[in-house]
Amino acid sequence: MGTAISLDLADDLPAATSHELAERTFDWLREVDARFSTYRDDSEVCRLDRGELRAVDASGDLRAVLARCADLWTATDGFFDAYATGRLDPSGYVKGWAAQVASDRLVAAGAPNHCVNAGGDVRVRGHSPTGEPWRIGVRHPWDPAATCLVLTGTDLAVATSGVYERGHHVVDPRRGTPAAGLRSVTVVGPDLGVADAYATAAVAMGEPGIAWLDRLPAPWRHAVVTDDARLLRSHALPATS
Repeated sequence: MGTAISLDLADDLPAATSHELAERTFDWLREVDARFSTYRDDSEVCRLDRGELRAVDASGDLRAVLARCADLWTATDGFFDAYATGRLDPSGYVKGWAAQVASDRLVAAGAPNHCVNAGGDVRVRGHSPTGEPWRIGVRHPWDPAATCLVLTGTDLAVATSGVYERGHHVVDPRRGTPAAGLRSVTVVGPDLGVADAYATAAVAMGEPGIAWLDRLPAPWRHAVVTDDARLLRSHALPATS
């Protein structure tokens, strides 16, 4: 998916068990990359986009993701659009979804304390290796060596969409041009795939995305950094700084 993935297992498990769980997790993420990558010509997504694969013949995972993307298109008034760039690219949901599935599988396998970090989309469960709640730094949108706030919790899905690495790459699907107004959007909630899509949609909306985020029901929360350097955040956001 063109990004780095890290895994922190905090349970006191035998080394062999931890190694096996880590291998299963990375095998899953490699499987997702092979199926959904927009960089690999032989991926299912690229083959479907070129018309070489029919949707009815696609894998169950791809069909489920496309259905979810359609639901999210409706939920975001069309601002989360897997075809916003003119080609099929569900990455704005897939990265968070893949990490969420990995986290769910770790819980089911007996590792309830962990952190999965998929290129800044983070799913934490339970406690960190110190026994304290996890601390998740949200990158400062102008200083890559700093954070603009730190979130803490024991069951959080945290997704950030921003323009600080790839420029204004998120397309406003209504205008067909790169969106502007929001430098960084972080969405916190119970599901990382949905949080990822919501963050992408808000960036695509520009400044009107702030009011849209404010209308999301609990437990969804957010933090936004605007292009003119304002930091706005939900009152209930679990931030320490």
